[in-house]
Amino acid sequence: MNRRLKFGIEEEYFITDLQTRCMPAHPSEAVVAACRAELGKHYAHEMFQCQVEMASPIFSNMAEATDYLAQVRSGLVRRLAPHGLGLLSAGSHPMATPDLQPTDELHFQQLFDDYQRVARRSVLSGLHVHVEVPVDRDRVRVMNELLPWLPMLLALSTSSPFWNGAYSGFSSYRQTACDEWPRMGVPEYFPDEAAFSSYVDLLMRTGSIRQASDCWWILRPSSHYPTLELRICDACPRVEDALCLVSLFRVMVAYAIAHPQPGAHYSPMSYWILKENRWRAKRHGILAEFIAEGQVQPMLIGEWLTLAEQTFGETAAELGAQDVFKQARRIVQEGTSADRQIVLYEQGLLGDSTQQALSRVVDQLLSETAGMPVADPTLQQAAGV
Repeated sequence: MNRRLKFGIEEEYFITDLQTRCMPAHPSEAVVAACRAELGKHYAHEMFQCQVEMASPIFSNMAEATDYLAQVRSGLVRRLAPHGLGLLSAGSHPMATPDLQPTDELHFQQLFDDYQRVARRSVLSGLHVHVEVPVDRDRVRVMNELLPWLPMLLALSTSSPFWNGAYSGFSSYRQTACDEWPRMGVPEYFPDEAAFSSYVDLLMRTGSIRQASDCWWILRPSSHYPTLELRICDACPRVEDALCLVSLFRVMVAYAIAHPQPGAHYSPMSYWILKENRWRAKRHGILAEFIAEGQVQPMLIGEWLTLAEQTFGETAAELGAQDVFKQARRIVQEGTSADRQIVLYEQGLLGDSTQQALSRVVDQLLSETAGMPVADPTLQQAAGV
């Protein structure tokens, strides 16, 4: 087992006005310059000017990733504070407005031209993880080994219950909004990388996509790096939750790489169950009942984590990540960000206006993103976990 299995992380953040709790439609050049100065070459544009993307360096171990993510978040918070702004990491911003300005970069302008209202609605932030796959392994076969597990990762990451200033009824409305796009949900059924390449060639040849990276599925072979890229997870307010998901995905990739025939059991039935479980995860998060292929009764998230530990536990130990399942169970016990947001919002509605209740949620997300303790000591108990 390669204990130095390389990986990279992309996090997307919302810049937030500390007075209004909304995102500034058009941040000043000084604000953008401050973010650029903090991230350097790891600064990346996102679709809207009020978003910042961090594309990490390549890591060889989780200790490097832990230090870097904490440094990035604290650094951006420090840079934004003099401008009266804060940093918010979540799949959607609870007080997003429809007047946000798109980024001026040509790539994003083309997306807005091609996809119109769908693109303008996509005020979303995700956690993306790249993990290397050796060149002698078929990345699509490795992908097929992992796909059935992805709704579990989504459930653990859910952080987008609000949309356009209202409770959506979903734990991950981000994934619901993603479904408006083509090629942004569950990948088509490909037996191997050759079939995937033929599909991309067809789309390119017929003018369906501008570039190979315009396939934005929940998991995909990267068109730029020798990696698999996880894209299903909502951005996580708590850095420790993000790191848990990064580590768990890395363990899964390592397991699939070492498998003698990765993806051999991925079938049309697996594909159907994956789509159903993804729906359940984005709707109910960790409270969903999930379908287990080959079992009559659905399983709860805790049972799924037990199955994951039985499957990936040996690989996790070899990577030095044996605590990752304990960390995942902590997320379940404490509730995901979506759970905490909903509880805080409902508490706020008992005595406040909708706007005030949403402001409390934004404040909580700002605090968690900055690594500060939970503001409301009753929150975890009220989450019922």
